[in-house]
Amino acid sequence: MTLVTTEVRGDVGIATLNNPERRNVLSQPMVQAIVAALHDFARQRLRVVVLRAAAGSKVWSAGHDVHELPEQGRDPLGWDDPLRHLIREIEICPAPVIAMVEGSVWGGACETVMACDLVVAAPTVTFALTPARLGVPYNISGMLTLLNGSNMRIAKEMAFTAKPIGAERAERLGIVNHVVPADTLEAFCLAMAGDIAANAPLSVAVMKEQLRILAGAHPMTPQGFERVAGLRRLVYDSADYREGIRAFKEKREPVFRGE
Repeated sequence: MTLVTTEVRGDVGIATLNNPERRNVLSQPMVQAIVAALHDFARQRLRVVVLRAAAGSKVWSAGHDVHELPEQGRDPLGWDDPLRHLIREIEICPAPVIAMVEGSVWGGACETVMACDLVVAAPTVTFALTPARLGVPYNISGMLTLLNGSNMRIAKEMAFTAKPIGAERAERLGIVNHVVPADTLEAFCLAMAGDIAANAPLSVAVMKEQLRILAGAHPMTPQGFERVAGLRRLVYDSADYREGIRAFKEKREPVFRGE
């Protein structure tokens, strides 16, 4: 199966997640396929990228592939984690990336959407940040992506409750640029892509890179960074982390004890 299908329309590259049987989970092969598509679009010097799932999808992406996470022994979300690689590639892609979202968005897929430059969603879309339901620690740079894509209080609500928020609320909060009926979603995104493609590509690419650098310009002391990094060990060395992963694989509710 081709995990990501690609199409070029003029100066616009379209990458479609194509693993509905596994809810477009962001496994290592899926991430590699998305990254390969981004690289191919860059090679062709396309001016805009649209990242989407198939029309009518119930789940845009289920996020991390939990089956790829170890039950113990090492930090499960390090620099080489597939999701981290995907986020970096979206951010450094010279062309603006539009997330065209139809279906629910779970876990690390929320970060993937927020890493995109623009987000257009169907009215029925929901976003749920789910690490707390699995007992999984979140990556530091991932937290920064969430903060850049929302605000502190909303990031906290999503992270702490793991409850979904709807597209219309996400639009009011600035997480989503536009909410568009599903039957006009593709046309709307392609029209927006056309507006971008009609502008000077070098100017757009430079402004994207400037904004990327400025978004990451958060000062932090060495001690603060060490503290934030060290906090992750409290989670991934815990019994709760192992319980969360096992419960997911066994398709049962986890029993967390704070240990």
